Amino acid sequence: MTSRLDLMPWIIEGLKTSGGRVHFIEIAKHIWSRHKSELERSGDFFYKWQYEMRWAGDQLVRDKKMKKNGSSGIWELT
Repeated sequence: MTSRLDLMPWIIEGLKTSGGRVHFIEIAKHIWSRHKSELERSGDFFYKWQYEMRWAGDQLVRDKKMKKNGSSGIWELT
């Protein structure tokens, strides 16, 4: 785990587990609960993974795999 792109499958996994639509904080909780040890071993990336998760979400939007409602924080599979 070294880049935000590595987080993209975990975001999709979190969305699918949550029924396809959820607040991004719940996705962060999902990632932490299932990938904590990988994140803890990721060096400096550990200190910024939630920030990088948001950028990975933007990439998923550009790839038309997800949409985001910025005002509510809801992320949704397309």
